Amino acid sequence: MKFTGTDQYVATEDLTVAVNASVTLERPLLVKGEPGTGKTELARQVATALGLPMVEWHVKSTTKAAQGLYEYDAVSRLRDSQLGDERVHDVKNYIRKGKLWQAFEADSKVVLLIDEIDKADIDFPNDLLQELDRMEFHVYETGETIRARHRPVIIITSNNEKELPDAFLRRCFFHYIRFPEAATLKRIVDVHFPGIKDDLLATALTQFYQIRETPGLKKKPSTSEVLDWLKLILAEDLAPEDLKRDSTCLLPKLHGALLKNEQDVALFERLAFLARGRG
Repeated sequence: MKFTGTDQYVATEDLTVAVNASVTLERPLLVKGEPGTGKTELARQVATALGLPMVEWHVKSTTKAAQGLYEYDAVSRLRDSQLGDERVHDVKNYIRKGKLWQAFEADSKVVLLIDEIDKADIDFPNDLLQELDRMEFHVYETGETIRARHRPVIIITSNNEKELPDAFLRRCFFHYIRFPEAATLKRIVDVHFPGIKDDLLATALTQFYQIRETPGLKKKPSTSEVLDWLKLILAEDLAPEDLKRDSTCLLPKLHGALLKNEQDVALFERLAFLARGRG
């Protein structure tokens, strides 16, 4: 199995090398990068390219590692016992399978996405070390051991909100998705908007990179945000000259797609004020 990207996902050479190395080593691929650079979508496109089913586990701040294995619903069992339900005699009726269990018992190899692992507490990655390493776990309530029928392709994403433990990192193949250069970003845009005019795209991308490189910007706009911006530009049927800014207003057209907080909007307003003063 070799991943080379898909018609809907532009993968750089170093990214395809990372995916294929992870598959060959049978180790989880840990993908970091700015929000909006396509980390989650990468897992879905890998599943599509390799023709594999996908299991998605989206981690939240309250998620515990044990939930990925299974959950025992003791409350429901107690209630059923009080009602005289026959189901209480089999504890398996109260075991809820987690995402890892689903991936382990699948009839064929799957792609398992563990999305935004850095949202959970620091113990979360450590609590999964043995399960991801040995591809098995024990169910204490039933006494059974669940082993993976086929070792899944595991892709783990992180927005770098917190550091991950060294013991966890040692078990992963790591890749950082850098923000795409202009040529790569143009290829990405061509996938989503194949009919966009060259002069409009050139003007828009030039302005976009100027915005990203503005000193003092709190949140730089991402790949997904520039795609949203271009979608709006096409919907409004704007021409290249409509995108041009002057010293009276440095905010880009439809700036709400690119600037996502009041500090960054105020920054461009201040820059325009200073430019008028110099004029």
